Amino acid sequence: MAEKNENPNHLHKTSIPPYMKAISGSIGGVVEACCLQPIDVIKTRLQLDRSGSYKGIIHCGTTVVRTEGVRALWKGLTPFATHLTLKYTLRMGSNAVFQGMFKDSQTGKISNYGRVLSGFGAGVLEALVIVTPFEVVKIRLQQQKGLSPELLKYKGPVHCARLIIREEGLLGLWAGAAPTVMRNGTNQAAMFTAKNAFDRILWKKQEGDRKVLQPWQSMISGFLAGTVGPVCTGPFDVVKTRLMAQSRSAGELKYKGMVHAITTIYAEEGLLALWKGLLPRLMRIPPGQAIMWAVADQVTGFYEKRYIHNAPL
Repeated sequence: MAEKNENPNHLHKTSIPPYMKAISGSIGGVVEACCLQPIDVIKTRLQLDRSGSYKGIIHCGTTVVRTEGVRALWKGLTPFATHLTLKYTLRMGSNAVFQGMFKDSQTGKISNYGRVLSGFGAGVLEALVIVTPFEVVKIRLQQQKGLSPELLKYKGPVHCARLIIREEGLLGLWAGAAPTVMRNGTNQAAMFTAKNAFDRILWKKQEGDRKVLQPWQSMISGFLAGTVGPVCTGPFDVVKTRLMAQSRSAGELKYKGMVHAITTIYAEEGLLALWKGLLPRLMRIPPGQAIMWAVADQVTGFYEKRYIHNAPL
């Protein structure tokens, strides 16, 4: 059996198909959303609290549960879960397709260069198809201040999207697409490469070797891999948010594009301003990646055991 495992062609023939990677990502996205939604609800309540009703994260959470019930901590779960599920399905599936294109036809192995390019391609695709329009709507809604619905310009996600299209054209939903592409492309290139490296270094795990990681092992690799991206992509994330928050209906735009925004922020606010919001990103992304990979690795591991382990060589 050991000799068969060493056959490089075996790994090539029995690699996990892209559709299984996509399925594993979608399931991981649902679980991540269910686990992290309370944090998002508490964060939003704290951000909207103008009267000082909440004394902190724990007080806010307990107050919501006491006054509105436990289910209130999962308000808004549907759009959050839909976004994550679509994003991870596309990310994991497209990354697997790109990796298949870069694999050596003889050995079935992929170089680090090919792995980085595959992750970048997956990030670009998710940025253009899903992330940019979702985030434009989310940021426009989040930047609105006040609690009186009748005074708010945007009444909700669908109303916001329709109003942006009417006032700014369809491309208004893709404001800030360039830095989003750079952020997500760089982020996924770093994340997929780092996850593979941590799996190999920490657990001696390689795809197709029939070894299934324990959930806690996947969580450690996923958490560590999830810290790499935000640090690398901080400036792109800040610029993306600034560009998306601009409404063309408000008159002259402060930032003309990605490069202009970077140079303007640097000149006016200093270098560190390009990493604003890094801490909350690190509080959100690595735990999310830990949860998602713990689930995704179990799904693909089940497939490896069931269909690859039992497959004739």
